[in-house]
Amino acid sequence: MPAEIASIDFSGLVRESDLVVCGQATAEPVTLTEALMAQAVYLPRFRMMVGPIFSETFSAASAPNDSFQSYGVIGNARRLAKAGRLDVIPSNYSAFCADFVARRHKADVVLVQLAESGGRLSTSLSNDYVIDAARGARLVIAEINADAPFTFGAEWPEDVPIHVRVAARRPPLELASPPLDDVSRRIAAHAAGLIADGSTLQFGVGRIPDAILSSLSHARNLGIHSGLINDAVVELIERGAVTNAEKGIDPGITVTNQVIGTQRLYRFVHENEAVAVRPTSYTHGQGVLARINRLVAINSALQVGLDGSVNSETLNGVTIGAIGGQLDFVRGANVSLGGRAIIALPATASDGTSRIVADVETVTTPRADVDAIVTEWGVAELRGCGLAERARRMIAIAAPVHRDALSEQLRRAAR
Repeated sequence: MPAEIASIDFSGLVRESDLVVCGQATAEPVTLTEALMAQAVYLPRFRMMVGPIFSETFSAASAPNDSFQSYGVIGNARRLAKAGRLDVIPSNYSAFCADFVARRHKADVVLVQLAESGGRLSTSLSNDYVIDAARGARLVIAEINADAPFTFGAEWPEDVPIHVRVAARRPPLELASPPLDDVSRRIAAHAAGLIADGSTLQFGVGRIPDAILSSLSHARNLGIHSGLINDAVVELIERGAVTNAEKGIDPGITVTNQVIGTQRLYRFVHENEAVAVRPTSYTHGQGVLARINRLVAINSALQVGLDGSVNSETLNGVTIGAIGGQLDFVRGANVSLGGRAIIALPATASDGTSRIVADVETVTTPRADVDAIVTEWGVAELRGCGLAERARRMIAIAAPVHRDALSEQLRRAAR
């Protein structure tokens, strides 16, 4: 095992045209990424692949000679995207991760944050693509973070070498839940009516998923099988709403791919055998999701069309979101016994325009896969409906000020 060093000099380690892959979201190895960005101007040109960014590491001016790639524009990745420096790979999250296994994405250098406990190593807050990227990489550099929780399911494989170990200089990144507002609470009240006791939940990050989770403290025997978990999950477990008793698989265990929250969550998952941080092939795999009882997928959108088509990626031709795991979980919920696929969004954008539109500009989830759309104005149950009835139901959950214009657009399209 390599000795642990206090700092790192990337000269001689990063080569011309290397693809550097780093851990994403709260699993970003900030000691390593900050050092790389600080030294980038002196290094050969490289490409860097990132996921959601919740740190201050990357700015529009970062590594000016180098390029960035990602599977979406989430968090502070918007800074890179706005500057025209982020090349987006339009891929379902499951496929993006699988492409590292198939070597369609070939990492040269991998930067990863690890937790250590009793001589064991764990990828801690995420079990995404870094292990598969590391299997084929020339160089694996691990930031050992004494404050990172050791999680089960995310153990570092013994057959994947770590070439350099660096001591972390700070605790893992945290992402606190945003404050709830009236709109998110109204959306949550409608969505909660679709979630029965014994359901297994999947959800994303943000105000609306948090509001929905917060509205479920009265529920019983809920389960968690999700792309991520946050502080709200700890609250539901401690209140007894989540038991994972009726999932059909993994009884008693909360299953996730990523851990995104604060120290409260990190303390909860540390060496907790009732939490499993599993690889994407398990958390997002269709064969696995089909075995789950009453899987309820809760996802958001930028726009929804009158036919039910969902856009979670672009506005005005600019990518500001991601496909992520939305379609993976929508389709998983659709084949789950008793499952529901919920797309929840405010009816109105911050600029006052309607987010219920005649036609979306990008289709993330096709209309054929859509189940229920929820806004603060109600629920549009679309599964099994024809196009005319879908349009009627979608207009009914648009903001009242936009309903006449949507009806008129529909009439013109029918002429």
